[in-house]
Amino acid sequence: MKPVKRNQRLILLGAAALAGAGVLVTSALNDNLSYFYSPLQIANGEADLTRSVRLGGLVAEGSIVESEDLVTEFVVTDGAATIDVAYRGVLPDLFREGQGVIAQGRIGEN
Repeated sequence: MKPVKRNQRLILLGAAALAGAGVLVTSALNDNLSYFYSPLQIANGEADLTRSVRLGGLVAEGSIVESEDLVTEFVVTDGAATIDVAYRGVLPDLFREGQGVIAQGRIGEN
């Protein structure tokens, strides 16, 4: 009879360890999630201003303004709303007006 109780304890201990690992993985993933929003959703206030988000849409025609300090400003649109974006760094080769873009970052006050 003793081996049966020992096996039950090992199974219980293994299940508790697995549950603990699941909680740790879930909390780590939740901290690093980046939600995807359209310009309309951001304009409607559906985006969380405290988290990093992904904005998807098209780069509006005639909206790209580049400066000397590697800051590029452009407008992302989904046809229903527009969002101004400021990007710091070297632009990807495929970036241009009328193309789809996914921008990841934080939403500013304005």
